[in-house]
Amino acid sequence: MAFVLEALPYAENALEPYISANTISFHYGKHHRAYVDNLNKLIAGTKFENMSLEEIIKEAYGKAEYTGIFNNAAQAWNHAFFWKSMSAGDKTVPAELKAKIERDFGSYDKFCEAFLEVAVSQFGSGWAWLVEDKDGKLSVLKTSNADTPIAHGLKPLTTVDVWEHAYYLDYQNRRADFVKTFIINLMKFNA
Repeated sequence: MAFVLEALPYAENALEPYISANTISFHYGKHHRAYVDNLNKLIAGTKFENMSLEEIIKEAYGKAEYTGIFNNAAQAWNHAFFWKSMSAGDKTVPAELKAKIERDFGSYDKFCEAFLEVAVSQFGSGWAWLVEDKDGKLSVLKTSNADTPIAHGLKPLTTVDVWEHAYYLDYQNRRADFVKTFIINLMKFNA
């Protein structure tokens, strides 16, 4: 089964002025597409070719001989999830999730502060996540490079991509400004 690049859940210019169509075009059309295309090449004729992205990620995680497969599968999954973690529309936090955020962080504002700190403090390339563990507890965490919470048995609820290609055309080296803009204007939860 060959993977295909999922369509964006909005037009390339839908997140303007926060993220430009130019950035989306490169990020989605070049970077995300490359992960999908590379994964298809790497899994052809292997035990992975009929697995889902999630199955590939879990099977390849931590195994040196499958590093390339893991990196491309995880980045294909992470990016597809990232696109779903943004919206220029309604920013209402679902009531059940809001109650969990208030329980585990003290308030929505404290969650936003923790999320910003995690995203900005990620050294180099990676991701910041809001995740839920098997007991229903929420936390924020960062992952480097292609690492993803699903490889660790955690349920992602939202993410921001802090690889430079996610924001450099619009924000240059101002990661904190990008992440603040994401939190205030774009963040959507997949609960």
